[in-house]
Amino acid sequence: VSEDLLRANPQSALAARDVSVSLERLGDFLARLCDRKTFERGRRLLGARLRRGGGSDVKEGRQRGKALPGLGERRDGKRTFYKIAAAPAEGGAREFIQLAARGAAELAEHAADQMNLKRILGLRAQQAQLYFNQVAGRFDRSYGPGRSWQAFGQLLLRLIPPVVVADLGSGEGLLSELLARRAKQVIAVDNSEKMVAFGANKARKNKIKNLEFRLGDLEKPPIEPASVDLVILSQALHHAASPPETIRGAYGILRPRGQIMILDLLQHSFEQARELHGDRWLGFSESNLHHWLEAAGFRKIEVAVVAREEQPPHFETVLAGGEK
Repeated sequence: VSEDLLRANPQSALAARDVSVSLERLGDFLARLCDRKTFERGRRLLGARLRRGGGSDVKEGRQRGKALPGLGERRDGKRTFYKIAAAPAEGGAREFIQLAARGAAELAEHAADQMNLKRILGLRAQQAQLYFNQVAGRFDRSYGPGRSWQAFGQLLLRLIPPVVVADLGSGEGLLSELLARRAKQVIAVDNSEKMVAFGANKARKNKIKNLEFRLGDLEKPPIEPASVDLVILSQALHHAASPPETIRGAYGILRPRGQIMILDLLQHSFEQARELHGDRWLGFSESNLHHWLEAAGFRKIEVAVVAREEQPPHFETVLAGGEK
C-alpha cells in the first residue's frame, strides 16, 4: 500500500471508521493469534494509518526504532511502501495482518482500491509516459517562438492513417472536420437535430465528402457493428445518460484491434456545470473510467490526467483509451 493509493481513493479515509469498528469486534479472537502487547500495538498503528491516510503513528514508531509487526517497509523520497514481510512474524502478527486484509475485502471501497492499484502499478511501469506527463505540465509555462499546442495538434492530425472514425457526441463537428482531412471516413453522431443539421450543412459548404453526420444517442450510435477503426468521445461522456453503456456501445461498433479515445473532465464538484453546460455528470474518476473500459472488454487500457486549468474551478482533463 502506498500514499498514491490512499490519494487515489479518498473514500478509504471514511471507510477507516468501519475498519476500526471491525477490529474492535474481532479483538478477542485476534488476540489469541499473537500476544496481547503485539496485538494492541498493531491495531493502534494500523487503525491510525487508515483513519488519517497518513503515517504519523507509523513514522513515530519508526523513529523509536519499532517497525509495525509483520510488515516490511521501503522509503522512496517522501513515500513509504509497505508489504507483508517474507519471513513469518513472531507471535502470530502475520496472521493478524492477513485477517485484516481479508476483512478489508468486505468494504465497499475495496473494488475501487483494487482498480486504482492496478492503474497505479501500470503507470509506474510506463516511466516514459510519466516523464512526458510531467513535461506536459510545464510546457505552456516555457515560451518558445512558434511552439504551441495548436501547432502540435495540427502536426499530429496529419499523422492520422486512412481509417474510419466515429466521433460520438460530435456537436457541430469541429473535431470531425479536422479528422476528415486525413481519415478515410468520419461519422459524426449527435443527439441534437440542430447540431447535426448545422454540421452537415457546413460540411457540404466546405466540400468535405468523407464526413457524414448522423442523428442518434451515444449509448446506441447509429453505426453498423464492427465497422469503425477509432471511436472518439471528446468532452461528450459527461452528457451521456449512461457512461458505462456508452462505452459498451463504442466497443460494439469497433473492428477487432480498433481503439477508443475518451477526453473528459476529471471528477469535480462544480455543480454549476449542470446548469451552465448541461452536464449530466460532474466528470469521472480515473478508476471508474478504467473499470468501465475493462468491463466493456477493452485491453491495453491507459488512463491519465493530461491537463489542468489555471483558473478556478481548476478543471482537469483526463485521457482514457483502450483497444478492442
